[in-house]
Amino acid sequence: MTFPLYPKTEQQQYLLTLAGELAETFAKRAHENDWAGIFPLQNYDDLRDAGYLKLSVPKEYGGLGASLIDVVLAQYRLAQGDASTALAASMHIANIAKMAENAGNEYNEFFANICRAVVEDGAMLNAALSEPATGSPSRGGLPTTVARRQEDGSWIIDGRKTFTTGSHALYFFLTSCAIEDETNLEPIEAERGQFLIPRTADGLRIEDTWNTVGMRGSGSNDVILEHVHVPAEAYMERELPANPEAKLRLSAWSFPTVAVYLGVAQAARNEAVNFARRRRPNSIKQQSIAAIPHVQEKIAKMELALLQCHAVFFGIAEQFSQDPESVPASQFAAAKYLVTNHAVEIVDLAMRLVGGASLSLNFPLQRYYRDVRAGLHHPPMDDVTLSSLAKDALEQE
Repeated sequence: MTFPLYPKTEQQQYLLTLAGELAETFAKRAHENDWAGIFPLQNYDDLRDAGYLKLSVPKEYGGLGASLIDVVLAQYRLAQGDASTALAASMHIANIAKMAENAGNEYNEFFANICRAVVEDGAMLNAALSEPATGSPSRGGLPTTVARRQEDGSWIIDGRKTFTTGSHALYFFLTSCAIEDETNLEPIEAERGQFLIPRTADGLRIEDTWNTVGMRGSGSNDVILEHVHVPAEAYMERELPANPEAKLRLSAWSFPTVAVYLGVAQAARNEAVNFARRRRPNSIKQQSIAAIPHVQEKIAKMELALLQCHAVFFGIAEQFSQDPESVPASQFAAAKYLVTNHAVEIVDLAMRLVGGASLSLNFPLQRYYRDVRAGLHHPPMDDVTLSSLAKDALEQE
């Protein structure tokens, strides 16, 4: 099953072709590396060489300037090859896009330097936000990682971050910190902020703590910051302050990550349908199991769930790309809820169709089964989404 409206433009065709070629290569490595928990650094070399990492870098800064719909189409295809790599790519792409939203139409030197590193050097970045003590930053809580301001305006940072996806491939870490300022400089009123820390900073190290059932190749390790000294310009809120006009648009950039889980669901559906076509047990006399009613029922249920996901997800992405101000944050949350929950159901149906063979480590369905559940744990969480939707409905006249 494919969503019939796409590709609609030459750019979309180019990106889908590029993502498809990468996905086919990554799928072979995922089969080899997943269970061993090997971080596929070669995948990131391929993303750099292909120019995939500059997807959301604006054209005026040397990137591809892809719209949200272009990005999610590419991510959806890439994830069908290796969800772990696509997950790390999604976070890089989203963070670049959010910075672009905050930069707006004005040239920003801080953002330009990041874009230059991405375009010219293939630099990759991600946020380092979660901590052992606070859990998901979406639930609130002041970071225990602390940035202490120095008299020359520079900063000393100490702390520990968890779930830093793509850690070994990153060049920049966007790190949330509590701020301590006891200097004689002009005071900073904020109690927290984000700091851009390069991988080369003394005192930054990655601890290989990632040993999970799903997304094993995502390298979502802990980052340890021990007396890391960064210049005054590392304080992002001062160099690239939040743009109030962009606030409502930032929710849209959760979609590159949501696209990963839609891609996993599509890959599971494809495996199950292909299995049904070729599986010919001698008990049903030269027919494939695709002729069996309960097999057809499972396929139909997968198709229905995918149709709903495609229509809502790509529909909202298309609407945002054409009119960014017309989509409320609750609709992005609703699409995430729909896609991630349906994706779990689709993979489960695919495994029920295939039967015991789906558990074989030689068959990708067991990897999809493990990977797809990670989608439930990305913010916004289901309870927050449902509360938001109910509030919006009750406030309408």
